[in-house]
Amino acid sequence: MADKFKPLSKNEVCAWDAEVDVLVVGFGAAGACAAIAAHDNGAKVMLIEAASDAGGSTALSSAELYLGGGTRVQKAVGYEDTAEAMYQYLMMANGPQASAEKTRRYCEESVAHFDWLVEQGIPFKDSEYPHRAMMALTDDCLLFTGSEKAWPYRDQIPPTPRGHNLYIEGDNGGPLFMKIMADGVAKRGIETRFETRVLKLITERDGEQVRVCGAVIRQDMQERTIAARKGVVLCCGGFVMNEEMIAQYAPELKKASMPIGNPNDTGSGIKMGMSVGGAVINMHEGFVSLPYYPPATLTYGILVNAQGQRFINEDAYHGSVGSACLRQVGGPVYFVMSIDDYEGYETQSYLGSPIGGTGETLDELAAELNLPEGQLQHCVETYNRFASEGKDPLFHKDAAWLKPITPPVVALDCTPGNGTFYPYFTLGGLDTTVDGEVKTAGGELIPGLYAAGRTACGVPRRGDGYASGTSVGDASFSGRVAGLHIARS
Repeated sequence: MADKFKPLSKNEVCAWDAEVDVLVVGFGAAGACAAIAAHDNGAKVMLIEAASDAGGSTALSSAELYLGGGTRVQKAVGYEDTAEAMYQYLMMANGPQASAEKTRRYCEESVAHFDWLVEQGIPFKDSEYPHRAMMALTDDCLLFTGSEKAWPYRDQIPPTPRGHNLYIEGDNGGPLFMKIMADGVAKRGIETRFETRVLKLITERDGEQVRVCGAVIRQDMQERTIAARKGVVLCCGGFVMNEEMIAQYAPELKKASMPIGNPNDTGSGIKMGMSVGGAVINMHEGFVSLPYYPPATLTYGILVNAQGQRFINEDAYHGSVGSACLRQVGGPVYFVMSIDDYEGYETQSYLGSPIGGTGETLDELAAELNLPEGQLQHCVETYNRFASEGKDPLFHKDAAWLKPITPPVVALDCTPGNGTFYPYFTLGGLDTTVDGEVKTAGGELIPGLYAAGRTACGVPRRGDGYASGTSVGDASFSGRVAGLHIARS
C-alpha cells in the first residue's frame, strides 16, 4: 500500500478544522444520494469533491437506471415485471460472482428507489423506446438495455425492459440527473467543498478494533482535518483511469481502447479503504462494449474469429458481445454481413471499425481476409441454411434477426487494437455489506467506514452479463442505502 494513503491516528490530530456526523467523499450519483439520505435522516453532512463541480462519471453518462419489479413506467406501458424476475435475470447475468444478498435487496427495493428518485425531481416519461439501440435519443423512457431478449436469458426469464432513461432528448440524461441531485444537496444546505481532495483516513482505536473517525483533506493547498462522528462514506468512483491498477488487477481490459469515466476514477477511494484493512473483490472484472448498433441492421450479420467461426449470438447486448470479442485469441475478429445491412453504418454507428474486406462472392471476401481455407464459407453456408428456416441451432440468435447472408458482402475489422471503439470501465472494488459497510478479508466490519458506487463492488459483477443502467442504478441505490444506514448508526 502506498505510504501516501497510510491512515493518520486520531492521537496525531492536534485540532479538528471541522466536525460533522458524516463525511461523504465524491459528488457523483452515489455521493449525492448518500449525502441527501444521511441529511434527511438527521445527520450533519459534509460532501467533498475533487473536481470544481458536481457530477463524477454519472454526469458523463446517459444516466440510464436499471430498475424494475413493477415501476410506474413499466406498468404504464403494459409490462408486468416482478422483483423475483428481475432478481433471477441479474443473478444469471452476473454468474458465479453475483451477490445474492445485494441483488435481492436491489430488486426488492427497486420500485421504492424509483419512487424516491421521482421525489427528488428526477423525471421519467411513461413511454417506451421499442427499437434496438444503445440509448433512447428521444425523450422516451423504457428500453431493453441488457440481453433480456437474447439467448440464454429469454428461455428462462420473461423478457422485460428495465432501462429507465430520463425525460430528456438526446444523450443528456447524466448532466440532468446530476443537476437535479446537486440542486437537492444545495437546497438542504449540505456543506459542500469543491476542488478538495481526501488524502487519507483518520482512525482511532476502540479496544482491539480500529474505527474510522475522519479524514485529512487538502483544500486551497492547505491540509485540514475533518472529524466524522458517525463515519466516512467513500463514493470516489472506480480505478479505470489508473493504469498501474488496471495492469495489476484487470490486465485483460488493456486490450480495450477507451477508458470511460472521469479523471478522478483513479482508485483513490479503494486504496484508502485498503489502507485500513478493507478487502477488495472482483477487481479483474470490467464492462467492455462493442457498440455496433445503431444501425440495428448490423445484427443480421455474424461475428467470426481468426478461425472463421462464430462465437456468440449477435442479438446479444453490446457489452456481452464486447467481452466475447476480447476473449478471442490468435488473430482478428470480423463482422461479416450483406452489403444491404451495412447501409447506415458510416452515418449512424459509434463503432469506428475499418472495413476489413469486401467481396462480390464469399470466396473473394475470405481470400481478402486471409482466413483459413474454406472455414468462413462453411460457417456462412451453415448459418444461411438454418437462417432460411428461422433457426440458429449453434448460438440461438432470435428469429427476428435471422436471414441468409448474401453477396455482395463486407466485413468490418473489429479486432481489438485495430481502431474499433472498445470503451470500458471497472467493476471491482471494496467488499461491503448490503448497507455499505466495508469489510475486511476476514469478513469483519470496519466501524465508521462505508463505500458506495464503483468504489464498492456492488450489483454489477461481470462484463459479459452487464446491462446498461446497472451502474448508475446501483450507484444511486447503494449511496442512498449507505447514507441511510450511517445516519441511523
